[in-house]
Amino acid sequence: MNLAIIGDYNSQYRPHKATNEAIDHSVGKCGIPLRCDWIPTAAIEADFEKIISTYHGYWIAPGSPYKSMSSALQIIRHARENKIPTLGTCGGFQHMVIEFARNVMGIADAEHAEYDPYASKLVVSPLSCSLVGQTLEVELTDPASRTFEIFGDGNIIEKYYCNFGLDSGYQNQLHQKGFKMVGTDKFREARILELENHPFFIATLFVPQDNSTRESPHKLVTGFLQTIARYARLTRIWPVHSL
Repeated sequence: MNLAIIGDYNSQYRPHKATNEAIDHSVGKCGIPLRCDWIPTAAIEADFEKIISTYHGYWIAPGSPYKSMSSALQIIRHARENKIPTLGTCGGFQHMVIEFARNVMGIADAEHAEYDPYASKLVVSPLSCSLVGQTLEVELTDPASRTFEIFGDGNIIEKYYCNFGLDSGYQNQLHQKGFKMVGTDKFREARILELENHPFFIATLFVPQDNSTRESPHKLVTGFLQTIARYARLTRIWPVHSL
């Protein structure tokens, strides 16, 4: 199976290295044959058709601002509409929120404060307190969610690298439209979002990959790769393209 990591890789940025490591941990545990490629956002527009015919799943990576926000949103929309397994972490969470706000909630000018801090519709806004470097508890609030099923517990401890998150003024709208809050912090602010009626479309504001070890691969990453494997078998699509 083939996994695309959508993001502008920087070997000096810990969450990017942690992404590669976490995938290796989960692959080692599950024995899933996997080809994994980082796709720079600036390359997506020219290669879009080849990308969507090659990969069985997408990881929307940390590390914003992306070089091409519009191209990343194009991939996210394709994955959402076509029920392709997708995980977004940190900056990936934020861009999945923007895509949903624009194309499902009808907020055409929904914006991310890191790109345009003076926009009128800041659906992703600065956090009241930076979470960079913090390790905090997340409460899983929906026992019926895929996320709860994967973790099998009501509370988890996770690491953060972010300064931006879902603006609280849009939380209820997002939830009511189907991109549901299934994990929150102690102030009931969204930390995990999960799209209903989708095999795996989960966004975390934290960085689960940096909480993974070879001895204990992260449950969410493992669950994501297992879902991709099932998707690949069910669709019987085995791409042979090389990017």
